Amino acid sequence: MKDVLKYTDYHQYIADYYAERKAKSVFTWQTFTRAAGFSSPVFLKYVSEGRSNLSEDAAVRVASAMSLMGYEQEYFCEMVKFDHAKTDEEKKSTFNRMLAIADVHKVRILEGDSFRYFDSWKNPVLRELAPAMPGAKPLAMARACRPKITAAEVSESLNFMVKANLLQKDKDGNYVQTEKSVTTGPMAVTPVAVRGLHRQMGEFALDAIEGVPQDKRHFSGLTLGITQNAYDEIVQAIAEFRKKIIAIATREDDTDEVYRLNVQFFPMTKKSVDNKG
Repeated sequence: MKDVLKYTDYHQYIADYYAERKAKSVFTWQTFTRAAGFSSPVFLKYVSEGRSNLSEDAAVRVASAMSLMGYEQEYFCEMVKFDHAKTDEEKKSTFNRMLAIADVHKVRILEGDSFRYFDSWKNPVLRELAPAMPGAKPLAMARACRPKITAAEVSESLNFMVKANLLQKDKDGNYVQTEKSVTTGPMAVTPVAVRGLHRQMGEFALDAIEGVPQDKRHFSGLTLGITQNAYDEIVQAIAEFRKKIIAIATREDDTDEVYRLNVQFFPMTKKSVDNKG
């Protein structure tokens, strides 16, 4: 069974813990649940299936029943808090505490790399910029960025991406991409960071309206009245459009400048339940 520090979903950890104990000995959900101090013999089974949740107080009892002590118990309890968090800010704060515990104990959370990458606009921008500036020092890359960042921030981002295998250095010490593009994938925590990234990029788009010459930017928009069927079809068309844009952008190896494309499609009205009123 994997180390608890490699999990991000406490429901899955409980399910895996039970499966391993069951495979090695006579072990039942009733035994497990009673050890954690619950009266219902199937409560933890429901928790493992995602049908029920643990309170923060109950998390300590369940962690103890699974013989998790010290930092392992602390990490398990943070997973429960992450699941309870209502806002992106709460989720980010809790997940960063989980990452900190894992980092101290030299355990890499795979979802952590994805979370860290999408948590800041600097990473995707520098991932495109660094290979386009062979031999450049962090200060030169910092001066090329819009908005302004420091050389220390550039170094921190580049070091992280090398460690996460998103960039690597060639024999001449220049940065090259390990893959042409990075996608979010099915990670459970990544959408929290991605929503933050969209907010950051949206603010930069507003600044670009006044701060970037018109011949260097393109803004356009449509206001449409649509049905749900039309919405679904438009979303599919946007997905195909994005694939075409990626194909055009990756057709050549050279990069003159790093651009950001935001595709935003959202409601400007509230859907009426009863149109007769």
